[in-house]
Amino acid sequence: MSHIEPARKFTAWGKEIEPEYRVPAPVPAAGAGKAVGIRIEGLEKSFGSVPVLRGIDLEVPAGQFLAIVGKSGCGKSTLLRLLAGLDEPTGGQISFSGPDGAATTPNGRIVFQEPRLLPWESVAGNVGVGLGPGVSRREAEAKSLAALAEVQLAEKASEWPARLSGGQRQRAALARALVSRPDFLAMDEPLGALDALTRITMQGLVERVWLEQGFTALFVTHDVSEAVVLADRLIVLDEGRVALDLEVPQPRPRLRGAADLAELEGRLLAAIFR
Repeated sequence: MSHIEPARKFTAWGKEIEPEYRVPAPVPAAGAGKAVGIRIEGLEKSFGSVPVLRGIDLEVPAGQFLAIVGKSGCGKSTLLRLLAGLDEPTGGQISFSGPDGAATTPNGRIVFQEPRLLPWESVAGNVGVGLGPGVSRREAEAKSLAALAEVQLAEKASEWPARLSGGQRQRAALARALVSRPDFLAMDEPLGALDALTRITMQGLVERVWLEQGFTALFVTHDVSEAVVLADRLIVLDEGRVALDLEVPQPRPRLRGAADLAELEGRLLAAIFR
């Protein structure tokens, strides 16, 4: 029989919350939740006369975890912003498909390197922002608290962002992106500002919520070790083009420092610094 410890009480929206006692649900396989496939065809983006993306063709299956690496200025963040609808391409197109293969408009979210939390809102209030307008207060409360529990931050629901550590602020930002159950999640170096130990912990958290929710993940990072540990597939961008497209066949969980992962890291570095 499992030993279940009572969850700690915490306060949110001016009232005390006492979560239920429950056995953690088993972790389903990747892709168990909703996800969208992504097709990128001849994608170009220029800023004035400066080309950043130069005709990218890429297909990302629904539920895949794709890591994107490359030197600074190679177009990684620009690609994510285009996918998230925060910018418009100069040429080419991006399309999304649902489980039946039909074209769809996705529920996509993006997480940045900086948490970008609102200092005048509580942690739970910041998470609720991710739901957008038209959600009742009761529903927003319930979904925000559930999202915080998923990132192991439920006890901080009523705190102000300034009272959180760097890792906690980034977990709150992740909860804000996850609260609406996205079809795909774009992450732009979300762990880049964290110390080494916190970063490893957050890598495990990102992997776990991806496995549980089953969304399509696109993860930009400068850290090739991080990319190899997390991703199903790796691409290297170089001067706005895909220089390497590599599958990661190793099963999860992956052992850091293993020889087969080190070989993949070497191939990535060779493509980046060729």
